[in-house]
Formats: sequence, structure tokens, C-alpha cells
Amino acid sequence: MNKKSQNTDGIKIICQNKKARHNYHIEDTMETGVVLQGTEVKALREGKASMADCYAVVEHEEVFMVHCHISPYTPAHAFNHNPMRKRKLLLHKKEIARLIGTTQEKGLNLIPLKLYFKNGKVKVELAIAKSKKTHDKRDTIKKREADREIARAMKREKP
Repeated sequence: MNKKSQNTDGIKIICQNKKARHNYHIEDTMETGVVLQGTEVKALREGKASMADCYAVVEHEEVFMVHCHISPYTPAHAFNHNPMRKRKLLLHKKEIARLIGTTQEKGLNLIPLKLYFKNGKVKVELAIAKSKKTHDKRDTIKKREADREIARAMKREKP
């Protein structure tokens, strides 16, 4: 296993939504399960997934993950799944009621941050997030560049 994708507590990261932290202020996160078909799990074990424009919606007191692309599993050509289908997220009723309340507030969204295996089961890290304005994104980039420059200077100063 790759050391970057394998943590010590049995978590293997499949894919991450890298743009989410750039485009949103993350206010709260939670771990959820996902309802998947057999070929989807096999494709995820191969690491064939993308969460580029992924988001979650609450419909009829159920939470669904939309626009998460899981590539078809090649050996199961006749029994494959639809790569862009809506996938149900597994949450308790109290958690769903809390999400309904928070998403009705102005500007709050449900954004999946990462998809990973935990103890053999596929999990999603779901975030309650608020969209960043353009000037917020620029501030984040400036801060990141300044931190990198400081780290480079500290590295050069060491004998």
C-alpha cells in the first residue's frame, strides 16, 4: 500500500475533492456510509473514482451524493453500473434533520471531501460548507504562498 493513502488506523483514501477546501469554508464534517453496487466497490478498490464536481443533496428526508464519478469495473462488462448515478448516503434520522436545518440557512452546502475505506467499508467525509467569495480565495492563495516562502527561507537558514 502507498504510505500517503494508508493511515495507521486502517483508513485507505480512495479519492479527495481537492477543490472543496479552495472553494468553501468548511464549518463541520461528519463520516457517512454509502450505498454501492458490487462493481462499484471493486472499481473503488482499484482507485477509479473522481469527486471533482461532487456535492450532496437532501431529498425526501434522504441524503444523496451527486456527480461522483466511479469508473466502470472492466471485467464485469455486462453487469456494470452507471458511473454518474446518485448514491445514497447512510445517516441517522437525527443527523439528516440537522442537515436539513443547516442547508436551509443562507449559503450552506453539503460537500463530500473524501472517499475512503475504513475497516473494509467505503465511507465518505461529508462537510457542511459555506461558499468563498473571490477575494477570500485570493487571500487563501496569498497566505499559502507566504507560508511556502517562510518554509523555504527556514530550510535555507539551516546549516
